[in-house]
Amino acid sequence: MSFKLTILGCNSAIPTTERKPTAQLLNVSERFFLIDCGEGTQLQLRKYKFKMQSIQHIFISHLHGDHYFGLIGLISTMHLLGREKELHIYAPPELKDIIYMQLGASNTELRYPLFFHSFGFESSQVLLENSSITVSTIPLNHSIPCCGFLFKEAQQDRRMRREKLEEYNIPNYSVPKIKAGGDFVMEDGTIIPHLELTRSAQKARSFAFCSDTSYHEPIIDQISGVDILYHEATFLNDLKERALQTKHSTAKEAGTIALKANVGKLIIGHYSQRYHDLDPLLEEAQAVFEKSFLAIEGETHELIRSYDSDRG
Repeated sequence: MSFKLTILGCNSAIPTTERKPTAQLLNVSERFFLIDCGEGTQLQLRKYKFKMQSIQHIFISHLHGDHYFGLIGLISTMHLLGREKELHIYAPPELKDIIYMQLGASNTELRYPLFFHSFGFESSQVLLENSSITVSTIPLNHSIPCCGFLFKEAQQDRRMRREKLEEYNIPNYSVPKIKAGGDFVMEDGTIIPHLELTRSAQKARSFAFCSDTSYHEPIIDQISGVDILYHEATFLNDLKERALQTKHSTAKEAGTIALKANVGKLIIGHYSQRYHDLDPLLEEAQAVFEKSFLAIEGETHELIRSYDSDRG
């Protein structure tokens, strides 16, 4: 079952010929989630051979243009290509009016249902929850209201030990209850404990997307222990005062958040256009948190399933 993050855009406010504004695509078991939609996102989807019609959920962190200017174009292209299945957009409440104004100006009536789900910024909210994943907001500290997003796989049940099925002649109808935590009672009343009958569960995977924000320690508890953290790193630390003024972060600060949150690995991005060479940003983050990586357009970060330690 896949869990892959692909970088579509990694620059800050101004796109360049080498780097587009923020956009990422998360593939969780072939369910595709688009996170932010900067200018040129649909071209990036085509360039890296993703089917835009497979996207059903789009998350927009805030209403600075480099995070949503590509959205109306993507919505329109989906329409022109004959999309019929619904599309869900999770965003600040003002975005609905913006998009419908743009559609109205061109007298466009979409072929497909478009649903907007607004969120606030004072505390974390669950935006999407089903049998496979939960998506929550991460309130950030930026110059306008802004939220990141936490994607967490649903925890799976423990796995049956096949040899125990045969040893105790366990019927198939008893398996779901055992996997969910129940014991097995034999005909003579003997209880076979759940932990004897099962192996460890596959570990639920997680990804935290921390869009534009200044250094903000209140997020640490919420993102603690995530497998992948994306955290903006607009500046090097010699421009720390500039970062503070604009409510952005330095690469050193991103590394510090990753270290304090004990994450699996850190991806930094949202680079200022002043940096043609990104290696100094990476080196600054790695000096604090060794498992730091650059967000590079077209690169995919994949999480392979692992297992919780056996207790039985």
